[in-house]
Amino acid sequence: MMVRSGNPAARHGTLMLAALLLLLAAGGTARPQSAPPALGLQQQGAQAGPSPSTPAPSAPPAREENPGLINEMGKLFDKLPSILPPIKSPSETMDDLSRLAKPSTMVSGRVICPVSANGAPDCKQAADQLCQGKGYKEGKSLNADSAEKCSAKVLIPGRQRKPDDCRTDTFVTSALCQN
Repeated sequence: MMVRSGNPAARHGTLMLAALLLLLAAGGTARPQSAPPALGLQQQGAQAGPSPSTPAPSAPPAREENPGLINEMGKLFDKLPSILPPIKSPSETMDDLSRLAKPSTMVSGRVICPVSANGAPDCKQAADQLCQGKGYKEGKSLNADSAEKCSAKVLIPGRQRKPDDCRTDTFVTSALCQN
């Protein structure tokens, strides 16, 4: 594992996390240890067979609940199919997309956006006018342009320019039209 952080605390934390994960992976479940082999003499008759006092197990013992990280992740993966939505076939997906998509066409032109009551240009109305001029029902503005339009008084030499001499007009230049 390569740590690229220049922060020594981050490197230390990453190393501690890696060590913890190794311990968790190696720790797993404990297995009983058998007695070490005896060097030398073996007892005779001690290992003749199982003692009659211990009953033979008929079924493996029930697995104990292990509240560790790996167990919790296993539970999450068991629940995963019920959380996710069902997978659709390609034909169902195409049917859904065709219902969502409306046939549309991009048109170009130049229609001025009228000024609305709040003083902002209403380019939706201009896009509708542009599309209706091309034979479509309605449209959405894709591209707009603006230009400053001034009266001829601005051209008089030496005259001071006043705030109402010029105005900015906005035009829809392309729109997406739908039937």
